[in-house]
Amino acid sequence: MKRKLALGGLALVAAVGGALAFTSPPRLLSYYDRATGGTAGAQLVAEGVAFGSHGQTLDIWMPAEPAKPPLPVVIFWYGGGWAKGDRTSYAFAGRALAREGFLVVIPDYRKVPDVHFPAFLDDGAEAAAWVQRTIAQHGGDPERIAFMGHSAGAYQAVMLALEAKRLTAAGADPAAIKAAVGLSGPYDFYPFTSERSIAAMSQWPDPAETQPITFARADAPPLLLVTSDGDETVRPKNANNLAAKLQGLGARAEVINYGPLTHEEVVMALSIPFRSKGPVLADSARFLRQHLAR
Repeated sequence: MKRKLALGGLALVAAVGGALAFTSPPRLLSYYDRATGGTAGAQLVAEGVAFGSHGQTLDIWMPAEPAKPPLPVVIFWYGGGWAKGDRTSYAFAGRALAREGFLVVIPDYRKVPDVHFPAFLDDGAEAAAWVQRTIAQHGGDPERIAFMGHSAGAYQAVMLALEAKRLTAAGADPAAIKAAVGLSGPYDFYPFTSERSIAAMSQWPDPAETQPITFARADAPPLLLVTSDGDETVRPKNANNLAAKLQGLGARAEVINYGPLTHEEVVMALSIPFRSKGPVLADSARFLRQHLAR
């Protein structure tokens, strides 16, 4: 009921502001965030920039008054069950992280049903390679990069952080990836039970290769895995199981459980209107600063 009320409030704000009545909840949230002061302290410095080999595009956010460059870089992938979502709808996330002092890249990626595993991961690896080659031109540090995402975007962030060979194949240097933050992500979800995971992953002949937990390694970059008991879309076992395996190998992995927050509320808490739901932004920024420090 709380979630319905929250999204209903977003729809009302969007309607009052003249936004499209049938736009997506994340886009509504970005409108709401902007209307409640979200633009202060952050700026969109590049929009719809082409990268990769399949017509992908990305946006770049940075602080309105950035510190002396180069800035630490966060690549943020949005969720949507590998089937929907777009970079512009997650402006609230770009603004939030930019206000914390990061240069933020939000890339698009191809989705189901046009593609299946691992095409969206290959798009993510191409985004990382583009950032390493190009981000210095925008004031970012190509040697201090972190991955972050929510839901299917957290899958992107964590899988790419762990599967170094995919980054290397795309022309990226895994050594530049200093940390990853996964918000409510699926990392250990075989056998496939949801329609989204079946559609995205079941065509691959070896299901183990679709699972981030398969690629846990002792020299993985530090991971912050955010989960919540109230998440009925991606259960906490995903974060708990991956963290336990990484820790058993000697890698650094931290789990934060935000109790009753739902799957959607975790990412909503990055925005100004819903910041009070939990310290998701503060905890993520703390972890990122720790591992992106010079």
